[in-house]
Amino acid sequence: MKKHTDTTPESKKMFEENFYENDKVTMLNLVKFRKVADYTDLEHIKPEKELSGEDAYQLLMNKLLPHLTNVGAKILYYGKSKHFLIGPESEKWDAVVLVEHLTVSKFKEFSQSEGHLQNAGHRTAALEDYRLLPLTEMKVNSI
Repeated sequence: MKKHTDTTPESKKMFEENFYENDKVTMLNLVKFRKVADYTDLEHIKPEKELSGEDAYQLLMNKLLPHLTNVGAKILYYGKSKHFLIGPESEKWDAVVLVEHLTVSKFKEFSQSEGHLQNAGHRTAALEDYRLLPLTEMKVNSI
C-alpha cells in the first residue's frame, strides 16, 4: 500500500480548484506514527535524543502552535484513534487532528510561512502515513 506524507502537484491543483480564498476551512489530519522518528536527511532539526514518532509529532505541534495562532487558526481537536467502528480493518490511524483556519488564504499563508517550513521535517520524521482532508462546513437542513 502506498504511503502518503506530503502534497502532490495534483492534490494542490485540486485544492485550488475546489476551494475559494475566503472560504473558512477545517483540516482533518489522520496520522499514523512511526515507532521511532526517522530524521534521515533532517540533521538540522534532529533532536539530541531519539524520539518516538508520537513524540516527534508532539514536538511539531508545539513548534507550530504559535504560527497557527499568528494566522488566526486553532486546533479544535487532537485525540487518539484506534479502530473504525465502520470502516476497513486494514486502515488504522493513531491520532486525529482538526485544525480550523479562518480562510483558505490564511491556511496558505500558514503553510508557506517560514515557521511552518522550518518545522515540517518533524512531520516527515514522525509519520509513517498521513491524510489531510480539507473540509468546509455545511448547514443541516431540517425536513
